[in-house]
Order: sequence, then structure tokens, then C-alpha cells
Amino acid sequence: MPPRATLIEELSEGVLLITLNRPERKNAFNHRMWGDFRDALAEAQASDAVRVVVVTGAGNAFSAGQDLSEMMSGGEAESGDAHPFGTFMDRLCAFDKPLIAAVNGVGVGIGLTLLLHCEYVYIARDARLRAPFITLGVVPEAASSYLLPALVGYRKAIDLLFESDFISADRAVEIGIATQLCEPDALLAAALERARRLAAKPLGSLRWTKRLVLAARQDQVAAARQREDEAFTHRVGSPENLEAVAAFFAKRSPDFSAVPPTDREP
Repeated sequence: MPPRATLIEELSEGVLLITLNRPERKNAFNHRMWGDFRDALAEAQASDAVRVVVVTGAGNAFSAGQDLSEMMSGGEAESGDAHPFGTFMDRLCAFDKPLIAAVNGVGVGIGLTLLLHCEYVYIARDARLRAPFITLGVVPEAASSYLLPALVGYRKAIDLLFESDFISADRAVEIGIATQLCEPDALLAAALERARRLAAKPLGSLRWTKRLVLAARQDQVAAARQREDEAFTHRVGSPENLEAVAAFFAKRSPDFSAVPPTDREP
């Protein structure tokens, strides 16, 4: 595996461990990390040596989501380049080998919605998850507007999205976002043990089974992504989004009372 600036990749016994590696930013996704993760998944899918992928975070966080400072400034993209989130999602949705998450700390935004695309989610007892989209004046991402209610039910999903509060690891397991609760020091070992068990099974059967199970929701996921992308484009840079981000960086509560609402459809 070629070295990547924002990831650590370790291959052993058919299991590729991908560690999101921006610990100084709580593994928030910047332009490069989206591209690095996309490329790592593409290479893992094509490699006969990789049978299962495990994803975790460096330091004390899984991922704090999108790097807001880059999102508002335009980040590292070259002029005219499309943001790599879309191609990352294409690759994630097409990935047909087992994908396991080991959630070792906060999972915010993509740090939560990524889990909806994993076959197994191991979560540390002290980890917390949050879907912050409404508090940022934007909308859900990564087909979570479809996948989250499909997984936990409409009312639980709408509460997670509307309230945008952190939920505990226990709650994540209770409602089905996570598979298994682990003590922090046993988390990665538990995820890797599962990965090694899967890696010992016939890979062709694993891949075909995943494809068949996902085929039933493929059209709905694609449609949800398209709706979300259109709405997100409409919301980013809106007065509510700008107030939310300004409040975040100023470490104050946002005041939406004086902000003109922008709730028309895109």
C-alpha cells in the first residue's frame, strides 16, 4: 500500500486496518483525507491480498466529521476540481468486501454516517456519536436520510437528526447503529478478531452475499444521495449555515432569530 498523508494502512492475514490519521483535528475530513480514503478503498477492493477492511481513528477520536475551516474556505482543492466527497461515496457504496468500524471516540457527521455503510460496528464504551447537520444549517449526508430511518426507525432517526445531540455508545448499540459495546482497551482487538474470522471464509461467497443484500437498497441509496447533494448545495453558504459556522468558531450559541429563513426547496 502506498503511503498516504492522512491514513495509516496496515495489512496482516488478509485484514487491512485503515486508521484515520489527523489526530490533531480529531480526524476531521479535509479534501486530502476524502481522496485518500476513496483511493484506499479502491485499492483494497482490487487487491487479492485484502479480504476485510477495518476502519478506526488515531488518538482519542474516531472522526469529528468534515473539517469546517476547510469547508468554508474552499480548502486544498485546485481551482476547478470537484470536491472528492462524491467520488468517495461512489467508492464506499460500491465496496463489496466486509467493512468493519472500530469507533474509538467521538464520531460526528461522517464519523456517524460512515457507520451506516459498515457490516459491523464495534464501539468503545466512552465513545459518543452525533449527527450535527441541522445545527450547522445543512442537511444529512451519505444517504443517511434513507439509511438511518431504515436502520433505527423513523422516530428515532428524526430525533437524532432534529435534536443533533450526542448519543452514548450504549444507546448506539441499543438502537442498532453499533453492533457491540467494548471496553476502550479491548475495542480494536475485538474488531480485528471478527475481521480475521471473516477473512478465513470464502471471499467470493462473502462478496456475492454482500452484493445481493445491498442490491435491494441500491436504488434508494442512490436516490437519497442525489436528493441530499442537491439540498446540501442549496444550504451551504445560506444565511443559516453562515451563522451556524460563525457561532461554532466564536464558541457561542448561534442566533437564528435574526437570520432570514431559507427553507424553500432547491
